Amino acid sequence: MRKIQAAPFLAFSLLSACSLLPSGEPEPAVCKPCASCPACPPTAVTTPVPPSPFARTFRAASWADLPGWKNDDIAAAWPAFMQSCRGMASKSHGPAWKRVCDLARAADGKPDFNPRAFFEQNLQPYAVLTGEGEFNGMITGYYEPLLRGSRTKVKGFEQPIRAVPDDLLTIDLSALFPELKDKRVRGRVEGNKVVPYWSRAEIGARGDRLPGKTLLYVDDAVELFFLQVQGSGRVKLTDGSTVRVNYADQNGHPYQSIGRVLVDRGELKLEEASMQGIQAWARANPARLDELLNANPSYVFFRENPNSKDGPAGALGVPLTPERSIAIDPRSVPLGAPVFLATTRPNSVQAMNRLVMAQDTGGAIKGAVRADFFWGFGKAAGEQAGRMKQTGRLWVLLPPEAAPR
Repeated sequence: MRKIQAAPFLAFSLLSACSLLPSGEPEPAVCKPCASCPACPPTAVTTPVPPSPFARTFRAASWADLPGWKNDDIAAAWPAFMQSCRGMASKSHGPAWKRVCDLARAADGKPDFNPRAFFEQNLQPYAVLTGEGEFNGMITGYYEPLLRGSRTKVKGFEQPIRAVPDDLLTIDLSALFPELKDKRVRGRVEGNKVVPYWSRAEIGARGDRLPGKTLLYVDDAVELFFLQVQGSGRVKLTDGSTVRVNYADQNGHPYQSIGRVLVDRGELKLEEASMQGIQAWARANPARLDELLNANPSYVFFRENPNSKDGPAGALGVPLTPERSIAIDPRSVPLGAPVFLATTRPNSVQAMNRLVMAQDTGGAIKGAVRADFFWGFGKAAGEQAGRMKQTGRLWVLLPPEAAPR
């Protein structure tokens, strides 16, 4: 994948196939120079901490506002928090977390250490609100699936897991427009123009003519589609070995829920539009499967990773922890931050209130009070994730250095 500067491609700012990442730090205010003085006291040199961009959607709360905070096993979330500290160190908001993460590393593993007291003493909860001031939002689930595959294309294994194509461009518009920092547009060169990259239907139609490597071939188009939705998975090969694949890039087209498509067409009821319901529809309508899948123009490319016992790597760059990691919209919740989630178990009114870490993102995860709960690996996790579409609330936990202002 190549990255190019914006100058030759100004018209690309009009493309619809783009993704907006969290905005960067604002430029510092410029002051007039002060008049000289005969003896000015020395000033302490401090590391500047960028202000929080979330002031409009965060509202200060108390620990008593968090339902079930006193009952949750906070120690079970502590390893995931230590992973967050590792991942946040390289992020723009990392300096705001340095003091707390240094304290956490110093306390980690000590006898009689109390994680709940640590969070209460060093962090402040903030309720997350939508732009309309609502506290409630949608909580869904995801997991790491297991597929069956082959290194080569043979009968029964014909569905390709593709690496990033050689002709996929990621265009940086910030060189001439600093206000567009972190806005990336994906496309390809056609003649002397840059045009949007191929859609899912076009990628399928091009087949082996798409320039780039095919990593593996799997046996089921529906399972491959849901692998793209989940963003990571494991593939058991015909020789008995298992490999791991993780999200590498995307074609730049917006995600469209095929469950919503089936509901809008009247082919599924809303309560049937789960992963299991979509799989059942696909089994009953094989001749119409390609048409349904192509209703979502988004297409995900993968990289192969070494197999390990850890969870898959999320957008923060650290392994996800089953039932303690979530995917969020990083424009609304800082990536890596601890979040207290108050929701219910899938298809249930049984409360599920717990501390989780915002360690991942997703194309369908948009908005402030919106999260995707990571259930873990395998069939049982998939059954929970596929049914989960609950109402929930979020509280983000922040140190004073990262408080919205």
